[in-house]
Amino acid sequence: MNGIAAVQGRIAAIEARFGATTPAAPTATAVTSTFDSAPTASPAGSFGTVFRSALGARDALTPAHRLAPGAYGRLQPPAELIGYGNGRIPAGALTSIGDGNHRLHAPAARAYEQMIAAARADGVDIGITDSYRDIAGQQRLAAQKGLYSRGGLAATPGTSNHGWGLSVDLDLDAPAQSWMRANGPRFGFVEDVPREPWHWTYRPS
Repeated sequence: MNGIAAVQGRIAAIEARFGATTPAAPTATAVTSTFDSAPTASPAGSFGTVFRSALGARDALTPAHRLAPGAYGRLQPPAELIGYGNGRIPAGALTSIGDGNHRLHAPAARAYEQMIAAARADGVDIGITDSYRDIAGQQRLAAQKGLYSRGGLAATPGTSNHGWGLSVDLDLDAPAQSWMRANGPRFGFVEDVPREPWHWTYRPS
């Protein structure tokens, strides 16, 4: 015991002489990967931005059944929009898709943005020519292009799925059309009208 006490005394003397202190326990530090950390300023549409968006597109997908155009039947409008009426939805009840003035019903807008990000990550460019279409726009289109039921390209005004903020008309080259047919349903968008390969509607199953 005397030997142990002597050793302890000597250690204490050395510590006092050199001002040694018991090292503090290391504190945990947050470890973040380069991917998780806040990105440095980069140009819009850069690979990093697109890659992050594409990964986010895997979350909360609302897939649709794959059917032939024309086989989907009548679309049930969103309950929260029925009270406004087809083509009479105020701008505040719709959501921007981040491309010009185009707007859709909120779930469709989110799914659309995810889909476009995924396409860009695959090197595919998808344009858009139309989204929500108000009643006046539906009437103009019917006058210009004729009613679909009579061989034209316009739905009877007041019945178009564009009027519920659920359909988009896309600008698609051959690779983009192929990509949409392979991947659109994963995001809830389907080619649901015969003779209109540019027309895609948000119809999650």
